[in-house]
Amino acid sequence: MKRLVMAAVVLLLPGCSLSTDEYQGTEPDFNLFEFFDGTVMAWGMLQDRDGKQTRRFEVVIQGRVQGKTLTLDEDFIFDDGEKQQRTWVITRTSDGHYSGRAGDVIGLATGKSVGNALNWQYVLRIPVDDTTYDISIDDWMYRQDHKRVFNIATMTKWGVSVGTLTLFFEKQE
Repeated sequence: MKRLVMAAVVLLLPGCSLSTDEYQGTEPDFNLFEFFDGTVMAWGMLQDRDGKQTRRFEVVIQGRVQGKTLTLDEDFIFDDGEKQQRTWVITRTSDGHYSGRAGDVIGLATGKSVGNALNWQYVLRIPVDDTTYDISIDDWMYRQDHKRVFNIATMTKWGVSVGTLTLFFEKQE
């Protein structure tokens, strides 16, 4: 019986998920458009499913707000010298809700911010050697203060963890 209960707990744990509503009333409020308007620097790392750091990188982000649209031009430089670019076009759909597209994002990214937290969910197409993988991203950002944001994203394939992405953003003034 004890094993049956433990098996049920293990099977139910992956179904539990954090909700942005749990951040109601936390400060400072995460206004996505305000934070990313202008130049933002970021530093990050990728870890495999065992927690081993596999890559480090730096990103320069140029953000432009036009009405209900935020465009982010991201220039990545990885520790091995590889360079990548990504452009996000993000639309404010309602109070605290966003949708976005980028060239390597499959379909539509959706997000919601409450209090100091923002949660993005999307599928990212990642090239590896001669193939590509479509990886589900559950991306959480936390506003620390007026110029800093922490970001942690879990990466899964078929519901199984394949890695973690961690970033630190700093707004340039």
